[in-house]
Amino acid sequence: MDIKLIEKLINLVDKSCVNEIAVETSDLKVKITKNAEQIIKEVAPQVYSLPQVQPQTVSQVQQTTSQITQTTETKENKPSKNLIEIKSPMVGTLYSAPSPDSAPYVKVGDKISVGQVLCIIEAMKLMNEIESETSGTIVEICVQNAQSVEYGIVLFKVEPN
Repeated sequence: MDIKLIEKLINLVDKSCVNEIAVETSDLKVKITKNAEQIIKEVAPQVYSLPQVQPQTVSQVQQTTSQITQTTETKENKPSKNLIEIKSPMVGTLYSAPSPDSAPYVKVGDKISVGQVLCIIEAMKLMNEIESETSGTIVEICVQNAQSVEYGIVLFKVEPN
């Protein structure tokens, strides 16, 4: 279960005119509605013997989400080593390599230079190379391969040279 995904879905429903959203993958099924009387359920596949999860109401999920957000904010407020954040210039799907069987463009610890391709973001079937606007060392990769990204989300943290 990816709590960040569920948190994003709750925010998406809350901020939009959509009243309900349902997402189903091979191992997770989530339905979120704005009506507090509706229930969000997680269903584990029959193949696995996982413990049953009690359904939670939207308010319970929002309380848990706010606790996670507060914990995350506390961690983010710690001073960093003057790291430069490279943010997404668009909405799309991030790919860390030019093809599924290729090595990623960059890894943690790699030295990068201005103009170097760091990743690709696919937006509306167009592949956009994201180039570095700074030089330094990759300290953290904040987004996983094939993950959806939003405008302004931090993709990489770089320690400048």
